[in-house]
Amino acid sequence: MGSQGVTRAECGFVYVLGSARGDDRRTYVGWCVDLDQRLNAHNAGHGARSTRGRAWVLLYAERFSTRREAMSREVSLKRDRKFRATLALLLQAETTALG
Repeated sequence: MGSQGVTRAECGFVYVLGSARGDDRRTYVGWCVDLDQRLNAHNAGHGARSTRGRAWVLLYAERFSTRREAMSREVSLKRDRKFRATLALLLQAETTALG
């Protein structure tokens, strides 16, 4: 890495998406190098199989200097059901306020 710093190609993001269909609230945790592109892919049906057919919004994201760090954090967020449930409640509050 040296004095050049972190390039975009080296960094990674971990993210939590949320989707609501009526009373069915879901979260999805993943990692990527481009958040906008990845969210668009999920919403276009090109993301993970479990995300297809739903409208997703970005609930949470963290940036890391390496992809490896992002992948490691993804694993911990997938295991943190309490944190994901809290985010799902925020999604519920937002959809209730809009509806």
